[in-house]
Amino acid sequence: MSGRRARRPWQSAEPRDVTRLAYGGARRESRRGAEWFVREIPAHRAEKRYRCPGCGLEVPEGQAHLVVWSAEHLFGDEAAVRDRRHWHAHCWRVA
Repeated sequence: MSGRRARRPWQSAEPRDVTRLAYGGARRESRRGAEWFVREIPAHRAEKRYRCPGCGLEVPEGQAHLVVWSAEHLFGDEAAVRDRRHWHAHCWRVA
């Protein structure tokens, strides 16, 4: 065995982006000149019904979808989270 240690898969030479951890696993996206946080909700975690702002139709419980909130809310992060909306993934992609 050489004097070098094997790198474990979770160890990376690249610096890690902690933004997703800080915002509940959300990724940051730019859309129409604004910044948004987007978090994927898998079907097994979709426990309530919502109204999609993109199409106006229901996002039923048990359906995978996205939760979206502003990364630049005028009144801060708490207000942004209060104003978050649940979107069909397709509706968010075409919005």
